[in-house]
Amino acid sequence: MIKVLIIKNVHKSGIELLNKSKDFSYEIVENIETDFLKSKLKDCDAISLRTSKFTKELIESAPKLKIISRHGVGYDNVDLNAAKKKKIIISITSNSLAATVAEHVFFMMLNISRGLDAYDKSVKEGNFSSRKNLALSKELWKKSILIVGFGRIGKNLIKKCIGFEMDVLVYDPYVDEKIINELGGKKINDFYEVIKEMDYVSIHMPLTEKSKNLINIKVLSTMKKNSIIINTSRGGIVNEMDLNEALNKGMIFGAGLDVFEKEPPDINNPLLKNKRVFLSPHTSTFTEECTERMGKETIQNIIDFFQNKLDQSKIVKL
Repeated sequence: MIKVLIIKNVHKSGIELLNKSKDFSYEIVENIETDFLKSKLKDCDAISLRTSKFTKELIESAPKLKIISRHGVGYDNVDLNAAKKKKIIISITSNSLAATVAEHVFFMMLNISRGLDAYDKSVKEGNFSSRKNLALSKELWKKSILIVGFGRIGKNLIKKCIGFEMDVLVYDPYVDEKIINELGGKKINDFYEVIKEMDYVSIHMPLTEKSKNLINIKVLSTMKKNSIIINTSRGGIVNEMDLNEALNKGMIFGAGLDVFEKEPPDINNPLLKNKRVFLSPHTSTFTEECTERMGKETIQNIIDFFQNKLDQSKIVKL
């Protein structure tokens, strides 16, 4: 019997997959304290993992562990070196969330550009006539956007951008130019030059030593004053203190962040009080439909692994 430890519950549709199989047993735990998890990991063959940290200490306490199935596409909460040393596979739910995150990008871009909160507030407060004094909003139609990172989310986002007749440029050294062209975009090689001319920038790349603080005050100071930057990938790629300074000095028009360097962000983080930034609490995948897809895919990846049919594109290269 293959034992699965589900660390923080997943959608019931994922659990149902395990219930239908005679080869798997499972236990759901909500307690993520280290000592508790160590006691549960001793005889586990697989785990499903949401956002909690899975450290070297936990990995070393799981002698039978063969696969960590992430409920999501990020894996910076796993000690990769420890997993690699023990030859543990890490899988991601790469098919579940692209459309959802891309929608969230548009939700943010439209909210910032069209001033939706200001419109709603003016009507609800009985200030309908105040529309004459509201600042004119901005259109997305035919504007330029730079998509930084062209994985599944970037490829889904470009389809939505084309629908708005946006001029889409893509920065991703690892994606063939032909693929980008076929989807209606144009590949660029000089990130620092092109970003100067963009109306919108949307970040879709993992946090690495190379990408950390990619968007800093030096870069922000070169951007157009009416530009908007969106980050739904990982905190730390956009330097938050530099972004706050750039917004306050009018270097750029606005920003949307779904992710932060520290989550939750410190209460004294100045971005929390900055009216030129639109924030969400790492919830770009929080829809009914996506939650169900992710739960099923997380568990299906475990089942597929033990049946030797796990899609190689879902396995993190360590």
